[in-house]
Amino acid sequence: MNVTQLSAFVTNKPGHLQRVLKVLADENINIITLTIAETVDFGILRMIVNDPDKGYRVLKEQNITSSITDVLALEIDDTPGSLFNALDVFAQMNLNIEYMYAFTEKRDGKAVMIFRFEDVETAKKALIDKGYNIVRKIDIIGENK
Repeated sequence: MNVTQLSAFVTNKPGHLQRVLKVLADENINIITLTIAETVDFGILRMIVNDPDKGYRVLKEQNITSSITDVLALEIDDTPGSLFNALDVFAQMNLNIEYMYAFTEKRDGKAVMIFRFEDVETAKKALIDKGYNIVRKIDIIGENK
């Protein structure tokens, strides 16, 4: 099972990010990790949350443009060159990374990276074939949402 990412379109003005975070907090949706890609006028807040379907629904109810997307969570050694080696697998398979970001905490001493690909399943297969551990949704959010 892949990891589902919740994204929200946020106007780059004071209070707009806070509004998104309040909607999620009011609905008891926990943000596990996040990143923001921004321009002068807007940003895209990408998050791994404990309940992405509910997060998507409540953001839509508040007229906040949002989406859910399958992403790949990859466990890599926390040593120099480990990220390079993973990216080398993608390059060998001619897989383009649309974006990536990292978890803020380690799992069992390993780093966890989030990747977005046009074809997540092909990327997953390539990594599994090379011995990488794909982190499943249940491993990230636990048994209970």
